[in-house]
Amino acid sequence: MTGRKAWLLAIPERVTRMERWTLVAIALTAASLFAFVNLAAEVTDGDTNAFDRAVLLALRNPADPSDPIGPRWLEEMMRDLTALGGNLVLALLSLSITGFLVLTGKRRAAAMIAASLITGTLVAHALKWGFDRPRPDLVPHGTAVYTQSFPSAHAMLSAIVYLTLGALLARVQAAWRVKIYLLTVAVLLTVIIGLSRVYLGVHWPTDVLAGWAVGAAWALLCWLVLLSIQRARRRARQRADTSVIARREAAPEH
Repeated sequence: MTGRKAWLLAIPERVTRMERWTLVAIALTAASLFAFVNLAAEVTDGDTNAFDRAVLLALRNPADPSDPIGPRWLEEMMRDLTALGGNLVLALLSLSITGFLVLTGKRRAAAMIAASLITGTLVAHALKWGFDRPRPDLVPHGTAVYTQSFPSAHAMLSAIVYLTLGALLARVQAAWRVKIYLLTVAVLLTVIIGLSRVYLGVHWPTDVLAGWAVGAAWALLCWLVLLSIQRARRRARQRADTSVIARREAAPEH
């Protein structure tokens, strides 16, 4: 028993920092995918209809369902916020950041951002076509929509882009308070964009919840790929350094 306890206590010493973050990312990915699968099952069975309708109606004037609650400027502000999760805005932001990373020599991080957005867009639309859930017809839409409802592409893609960028920026910061600040801003942007979709009546609340879940999972999966590449490069570099040192030590002295 003593030997087993000693082995368990020694685990943190044998696990590198990158491996610990990898384990955390795997756990969060699994949790996000589990949440999405359960939510999708409930939506398909119609178990969330009462909740969806109650939330949408709570955000509307009881006397006039076409009028969102709050002053006029709040509705305009929500349109501005929802634009932050639009395809064009996210594409321009991703292209700008990708170009910066390429110019500064961080080609793998640039490739990760481009790949996460492209594949995430394909997955979002594949899920929409697969579930084929109609847009809310309970209240008038506050902005134009062209695709199916579940899951919310705004919520999903904003989670992928903003969480990935927040994680990349936090990774190069030394101070923990700066890391927490950057990740908090990324999460808040993702949440606000999703809430704006419900406020404007273009998505059911469960559409947004599903978008957040699968978007976070996709961002984490892309992050795991980057960590794996970095770990492989580090091990290859360590093996190369060890080989050089061994050759130097084996070389005859003159």
